[in-house]
Amino acid sequence: MLRSHTCGELRPSHVGEKVTLCGWVDSYRDHGGGLFVDLRDRYGITQVVFNPPDTPADTIERSKTLRAEYVVQVTGNVAKRPAGMANPKHESGEIELRVTEFKLLNESATPPVSPSAYGQDLPNEELRLEHRYLDLRRPDMQKTLLLRDRMIRSMRNYFGELGFIDVETPILGRSTPEGARDYLVPSRVHHGSFYALPQSPQLYKQILMIAGYDRYVQVARCFRDEDLRADRQPEFTQLDVEMAFVDAEDVIGAIDGLMARLAKQEMGIDLKLPLPRMTYDEAMERFGHGAPDLRFGLELVDCTDLAAKCDFRVFASVAKSGGKVRAINAKKGGEFYSRRGIDALTEFVGGHGAKGLAWFKVEADGTLASTIAKNFSPELLKEFASRLQAEAGDLLLFVADQWKVTCKALYALRCKIAAEMQLYDPQTMNFSWVVEFPMFDYDDEEKRWVAMHHPFTAPRDQDLAMLEADPGKCRAKAYDLVINGYEAGGGTIRIHDAVTQQKVFNLLGIDEQSAKERFGFLLDALSFGAPPHGGIALGIDRCVMLFGGLDNIRDCIAFPKTQKATDLMTGAPGLVETKQLKELGIKLDQS
Repeated sequence: MLRSHTCGELRPSHVGEKVTLCGWVDSYRDHGGGLFVDLRDRYGITQVVFNPPDTPADTIERSKTLRAEYVVQVTGNVAKRPAGMANPKHESGEIELRVTEFKLLNESATPPVSPSAYGQDLPNEELRLEHRYLDLRRPDMQKTLLLRDRMIRSMRNYFGELGFIDVETPILGRSTPEGARDYLVPSRVHHGSFYALPQSPQLYKQILMIAGYDRYVQVARCFRDEDLRADRQPEFTQLDVEMAFVDAEDVIGAIDGLMARLAKQEMGIDLKLPLPRMTYDEAMERFGHGAPDLRFGLELVDCTDLAAKCDFRVFASVAKSGGKVRAINAKKGGEFYSRRGIDALTEFVGGHGAKGLAWFKVEADGTLASTIAKNFSPELLKEFASRLQAEAGDLLLFVADQWKVTCKALYALRCKIAAEMQLYDPQTMNFSWVVEFPMFDYDDEEKRWVAMHHPFTAPRDQDLAMLEADPGKCRAKAYDLVINGYEAGGGTIRIHDAVTQQKVFNLLGIDEQSAKERFGFLLDALSFGAPPHGGIALGIDRCVMLFGGLDNIRDCIAFPKTQKATDLMTGAPGLVETKQLKELGIKLDQS
């Protein structure tokens, strides 16, 4: 080894020892007679001193050529820092290394992205991603990747203790075009045929259950060719879990235990188990979203029946045409938001599909004041105030539109207001479950039913008859883990008989012939004694983002893609030689 210790290892107990360190120059200070260098590696920072009498004169002279990110090896004696010179920011801040020997291992060009531990403004993300090897040296990035490592280790250990076995499933599989777009890989041997990179190991883990491996776990790489956001990537990592002879409560209970372990390990908090849960219908009614942020209130309140009685044309027409008038009460929001601020909120909900935003401020005497108040009788205004539990200083905000629009606009609005009014501690963590999702959603563009989760989800036993009678009312044995308003994981109990599976396929427009071509192996397997089974997949990248208190999932991945699915460091995706295309039987369209 070129070093005897790391830069974060030395303590007062090492004083008097001769040690060797290797690392990068984080900063340097020339005090005339000698040089003070903060030497950095991923373990921490140690102050290295080039000063007489410990350091020979020629070594001091050579040290003055050092610059940021030079890689060096230093040998010297560990000494306690002079009184009043300790640096509490670093764990090694009570000591310094007084250099006796020094070797330059490599120089560095002037870095376009500074990895220094000292607070400098970060450059734009594109520059950071282009020079990811420098960005990854930053202590914040190292902290996040170490968090990721700890969490994955804990996940594996936890499920190992519960008797799960780790099985690797194929990366090259068959395209099953139901859901997001596949990434396709052409076959060189079978021209015109393609593998697909897995969107999840879903079918393989079901096969494992049928094969008798009743507890499976895998840290799985998955791929989806879909539009990207701050919390999405084209390739991602998930904790994939499947269990046989279980119901939804068993799967949820296993994940409850995992969350409790991670919360204790990383945040020092004791989660109260079981984690709270609500149905999907309740979540949509109270919050307008299937993964609600529960760190604050601002619940949605249905005022449609009251709206139908007023003279305000917008409210009355929506109520009478089958739409919804729903509202939130921003407590003390009337004191927080000026008229200009309310105008900004109105513009905001417009970006989420709403045609407008009606509002009332609650006066000191409890009356509701607004430019539209004249369209309401005093008695009706009192009814609105009572239903919304209005108090002096509150701001009542209404959206009148179709159900889905009120959900989308008001949920976005409640999150915006909560952030602007600082209604929650951003460092807190809220865990909950949403259960009993609809089996299907109707796609108005394609005029057909689509699976809410995936086509292999089992309906509730009491809803089985609705598969054919009324698919929209059919509820699934489905459950999502929600953390701070993000879906951290989703799972279902699976269909375990071929007859029910084909009924679901038929409803989704996959006839028996198409089902046999796409999923014949699964249907065959289901006919050979498939046990009841179910599971879940947790997004590891997203969980790390949430536990790390970060806003961008790209900061939780060593080598992420941009929102255009490109790798700025390597230049992927890139062109390939014509020879390679010919081997694959591919001819590019040059038009």
